[in-house]
Amino acid sequence: MKKNYLLALLLGVSSSTFSQRTLIHCGTLIDGISNAPKSQVTIIVEKNRITEVQNGYTPAQTSDKVVDMKTRTVMPGWIDMHVHIESETSKDQYLKRMSSNMADVAFESQKYAATTLMAGFTTVRDLGGSGVNISIRNAINKGLVVGPRIFTAGRTIATTGGHGDPTNGISNTYTVPDYVTNGVVDSPEEGRQAVRQRYKDGSDCIKITATGGVLSIAKNGKGPQFTEDEISAIVATAKDYGFHVAAHAHGAEGMKRAIKAGVTTIEHGTFMDDEAIALFKKHGAYYVPTIIAGKTVGDSVKVPGYYHPLVVPKAIETAKQIAETFAKAYKAGVKVAFGTDAGVFPHGYNAKEFQYMVEGGMPMMEAIKSATIVNAEILGMKSELGSVEKGKLADIVAVEGDPLKDAKAMMNVALVMKDGKIYKEK
Repeated sequence: MKKNYLLALLLGVSSSTFSQRTLIHCGTLIDGISNAPKSQVTIIVEKNRITEVQNGYTPAQTSDKVVDMKTRTVMPGWIDMHVHIESETSKDQYLKRMSSNMADVAFESQKYAATTLMAGFTTVRDLGGSGVNISIRNAINKGLVVGPRIFTAGRTIATTGGHGDPTNGISNTYTVPDYVTNGVVDSPEEGRQAVRQRYKDGSDCIKITATGGVLSIAKNGKGPQFTEDEISAIVATAKDYGFHVAAHAHGAEGMKRAIKAGVTTIEHGTFMDDEAIALFKKHGAYYVPTIIAGKTVGDSVKVPGYYHPLVVPKAIETAKQIAETFAKAYKAGVKVAFGTDAGVFPHGYNAKEFQYMVEGGMPMMEAIKSATIVNAEILGMKSELGSVEKGKLADIVAVEGDPLKDAKAMMNVALVMKDGKIYKEK
């Protein structure tokens, strides 16, 4: 029987209201730790914690709620390390950029957040927006809005004219408020100040655009856009404030500078070369491939007028390269963290990235770990998230079928539990 607890949650009623314990009877369990799945397992949840993981199907007590997943594959809630929760691609995206106000962004972001959670992603790292991303994180934490657990960078830190400069493509006849450009820096000192502003704003991490980008209205999508001194100042200051740093980087030189400076993750990495691969391995940086984003822009560019003319050649070049780069980097032993760049493609399709990772040579079990225990460690949440273990937060998803045999099964989500609350069950 289909059940959906979203309405109850919106009314302030949690699943824990209805029963003392929740027993999830798992046909197959992928726990995020073991290299092999387990059969016929019961996960016991009390309030928002996993209290036991037991072999066999534990009999229910009178007050228990039983969630029957005996024909499904159960695993930890997925973590997407690269989303943009405030926006979504569309043919009128340039008009919306000029016409939407902060309230419009806030209302739309609620829709994207709920869609992401229902797709099985119980935690995301948001890498750049207007600042509404901080507000929606807070609203979700307070239970005012339904969505995944969010760790956000707030506003991106960029250079003048670089990828992430919010005034790119805007006529100089328009006045842009100062707060919109407070992430545009052109010196080490301005970089330090921007990090401190992110701390003041309430960000959880730092995002820089170390190279040009595909969707910015600018010609060069690969060239480096920060000096080594600028990146080093940002990273050092970020560490002082307890932040890790994510660096958008398509071109090889920009990612090399970022890795040497000590960033934690490189986003996209499309045109990395052998020297960059060696630096990834030497410094232990993680690669967030976002294959689905590259493929999506390659498809969207075929629609006349979908992108600005400056974007088109960059989109075509990136689409041709991104999957090949992933295959090469994975084979070479670069550490991979699951991330999609959702917003560049419609929210809710994040799990398609698993298919592309498997096509690139990564075993499905390893891909699942990249979206669970690996990402939890990067976020500093390994003791709370990323695996189905006693004592951890009850973030649990289930899918129809066997994803170890068919990666497409990850798109058919049968159960979403976040923080012990059931948001989707079928």
